[in-house]
Amino acid sequence: MSTLLNHPKLSRRFRLQYEEAQSRWVLLYPEGMVQLNPSAAEILQRCDGVRTFDGIVAELEAAFNAQGIAPEVLALLEEGQRRGWID
Repeated sequence: MSTLLNHPKLSRRFRLQYEEAQSRWVLLYPEGMVQLNPSAAEILQRCDGVRTFDGIVAELEAAFNAQGIAPEVLALLEEGQRRGWID
């Protein structure tokens, strides 16, 4: 959990990219692909191991003129960590 709050990073086993054919962001891995909704893609694009959790939340709140989204961001990161997307 502390990694999530410090500097969440996308696992090297996954590659985040935009798929024109599906008009959406996906996570690619050797066994397949995970299609992401727009919110998940925005969050995961910021998981670079440099930004902090608080920094990611602040960026998203500013970009989308939203407040109080930290619980939703944390829930996605926890699920991503459980699924192995986030180191």
